[in-house]
Amino acid sequence: MPLVRIDLAEGQSAEYRTAIADEVYNAMTTTLNVPANDRFMLVTEHKPSDFIADPTYLGIERSPQCVILQITLNAGRDLAMKRAFYKALVDGLHERIGLRREDVFISLVEVQKENWSFGNGEAQYAT
Repeated sequence: MPLVRIDLAEGQSAEYRTAIADEVYNAMTTTLNVPANDRFMLVTEHKPSDFIADPTYLGIERSPQCVILQITLNAGRDLAMKRAFYKALVDGLHERIGLRREDVFISLVEVQKENWSFGNGEAQYAT
């Protein structure tokens, strides 16, 4: 059950924002074993003064078109799966909308299954 937050600089088209969300979902389902229809995403645009991404951290040259993705998901995926996800997502975004690979910042936040409620005030994944 990932919850995806997509943050980017303001001014992109609805099609561009939708393409990012689609590629995130595609990469999650093909590499992280996320089930079909498990799609919960927030896309937020920011004014340049409210969107800060260091342009050279770790020697990676980022542009103002950098996209920051924060994905909260159940703990338990191994490093190989995470690496496959990072690559699939960056490749998909580059191929579909021409986003530079350097401009994709991804943060995975892992939580225990009991930390989710999908509705009705219940912890559906709690054992």
